[in-house]
Amino acid sequence: MRELSEQELYNALAYAKSIDEELGKTIIENFQKEQPALAPAIFSIFPQFINEKNEEMAYLFMDLCFDVLCVFQHAFGQLPSQNEIDSDWLEKQAVLIDTELQALDDNTHMDEKIRSKLEDRFVERMIEDGTQTGLVRFMNESIDEFAAEKPSRVPAIKTTQTMIFIVIRLFSNLYSHAKTV
Repeated sequence: MRELSEQELYNALAYAKSIDEELGKTIIENFQKEQPALAPAIFSIFPQFINEKNEEMAYLFMDLCFDVLCVFQHAFGQLPSQNEIDSDWLEKQAVLIDTELQALDDNTHMDEKIRSKLEDRFVERMIEDGTQTGLVRFMNESIDEFAAEKPSRVPAIKTTQTMIFIVIRLFSNLYSHAKTV
């Protein structure tokens, strides 16, 4: 998947911010219909991890996920339906990301050589997959700015940034995979 230019990213983010409540509701309903496995993960399971650290950051995460969805749809077209993807693909994505995330979590006990290899693989896959680094950077800045408003939000920064990165990577991989199917 190609990286969005600064102008394309700006236009897509402007589009996402211009959506009214009614259209936003329709976009979410369509996403839930077309991606019945991915939608609950993004809008229910992932926010629970963040909510353990800070509820406000969990709500921000869901807002940012909506923005990510809109950015991808604006820039790359309608999100591929789950029916267009082989059934094992999403499960494989989850397993790969989970393994790599464990390596990034300092609280996970792991041999340092294995941790280092998994961290390296995580970065390599990010580059190979064409994960939207400009979008990741923008989202991380948004998270930092929001967290800076209240000290109680700060402990959730890393978790929120990691989860938004996962969402962006999943969308990138989903669009890339749908084109090869």
